Amino acid sequence: MFATLKLLLVYLTLGPIAGIIGIPYSFLRRDIGLLYRVAMWIANAGVRAAGIRTELRGLENIPVGQSCIFMCNHVSNLDPPVLLPLLPGRCSVLLKKELMNIPILGLAMRMGQFVPVARGQSREAARASVEAAADALRSGLNILVFPEGTRSLDGRLAVFKKGPFYLAQETGAPIVPIAISGTERMMRKGSAEITPGVARVQMLAAIDSTQFATREQLIAAVRRAIAEALPEEMKPADYLTMAL
Repeated sequence: MFATLKLLLVYLTLGPIAGIIGIPYSFLRRDIGLLYRVAMWIANAGVRAAGIRTELRGLENIPVGQSCIFMCNHVSNLDPPVLLPLLPGRCSVLLKKELMNIPILGLAMRMGQFVPVARGQSREAARASVEAAADALRSGLNILVFPEGTRSLDGRLAVFKKGPFYLAQETGAPIVPIAISGTERMMRKGSAEITPGVARVQMLAAIDSTQFATREQLIAAVRRAIAEALPEEMKPADYLTMAL
């Protein structure tokens, strides 16, 4: 648990200070850019304090001058703090609605145009989430999405939700698939204990969401790209069928 305590020490010490100073400053300046950069520095500092090293490949696959939708497999609560500091520019996130209730952090995320998503939400609420994410893309932000909707139970790639792909087709934004591995062993689902190690992040070739006739074809292409880049033990049970 020592690694967990070190990560929490960084976040609980620096996070509130950044929020208390940065939120009013950002509100007065009408610009959250500085606060976002500080938050990403804190996120990365906590990860490093916990003994987590990152190996990143494929930055050259990110389109230049375009807002992108980053789609990544999800195996650990460590995925967001590992990934977000690696992504260029400012990035919004589709995340659980409950996280918006965290004091200070929730306000900062709303100011940063993070998009809350409720499990089992109505069609109207889902549409509102997609519109909010589309507005973030049009304003020049990127979007990070975990299309499985929740962390994988066994580390293997699960089935994707359709909502993020509706967003891609509505906006025409390119999708950059991301394969992350290693975090599933460092912080397992249901446990707060962190084991230091190496997180491997691979940015894959961008996929043009406008080149697919159906949403199902787009989902299949993105899921197959991520599956192919994952270690054998993390590939989905239907991987051989997908590859046909």
